[in-house]
Amino acid sequence: MTESITVAFIGLGNMGAPMVANLARAGFDLKLFDVDGERARRLAEEHGAAVADGWANLADGARVVITMLPTGALVREVLLDTDGGLARHLAPGTRVVDMSSSEPLGTRALGEQLAHAGVALVDAPVSGGVPGAQAGTLSIMAGGDDNDIEAVMPVFEALGQRVFRVGPRGAGHACKALNNYVAAAAYTATAEALAIGTATGLDDATLVDVINHSTGRSFNSEVVFAKQVVPGTYQTGFALGLLAKDVGIAADLGRALGVDAPVSTCVQTRWRQAVESLGADCDQSRALMAWHEE
Repeated sequence: MTESITVAFIGLGNMGAPMVANLARAGFDLKLFDVDGERARRLAEEHGAAVADGWANLADGARVVITMLPTGALVREVLLDTDGGLARHLAPGTRVVDMSSSEPLGTRALGEQLAHAGVALVDAPVSGGVPGAQAGTLSIMAGGDDNDIEAVMPVFEALGQRVFRVGPRGAGHACKALNNYVAAAAYTATAEALAIGTATGLDDATLVDVINHSTGRSFNSEVVFAKQVVPGTYQTGFALGLLAKDVGIAADLGRALGVDAPVSTCVQTRWRQAVESLGADCDQSRALMAWHEE
């Protein structure tokens, strides 16, 4: 079944490259595109895929298009703006699967525009990071029409371990942003606890150990602080700017919908400060360096 599906994949970075490897192992015919042409050629050679030299070539024969790009604005540019956009070359019935972390309301609008050309949009951001992408164990949050999600399930099964059908178009991107906001809030609270603990005379490793065996534990306390912050490793593989962007998407969504969510605004401000201080490319586990002296 998978051999008859041609998948066009756009965005071959830290997440996209291992995802392409898993799709190749599952038997999909692949056409690749990245702004770094040499990267695309290298991956294509490694996995027996084709490299597209333009939008028309990328669209030719593709029934599924996956975007894995840094922002929703870039996804929109690829589909609608650059040299006329990819969308005008896609055959009716093609399904675009945006696995980037994009803005939910923007996703709704993009889907409406694509529908005019007979192209369906499924938003399907992921959780699990680079390790999950490499292992094919990502959690996928899929928003869109049930028939469209069902049609791309073979693709999802090659990439992830769990697929959550979370609602209509835009719901997947909302789930991703809200999850990452909660994670960032937990990191922020844990970082503040360590700062207060240090001022009190507590040892960081001891406090993190207590938290991890008590009610304050979270993914951040168990993984990011215990395995990255305390030992000074700082190598989660997830960029500070990307997490700050997701927090901003969640906070902005709340404001756009008139939801009273003051904590989201505080967390957004905190992570924006970290990006301004440390740079967007810094590993997200280093954020506390922007807030407290070590």
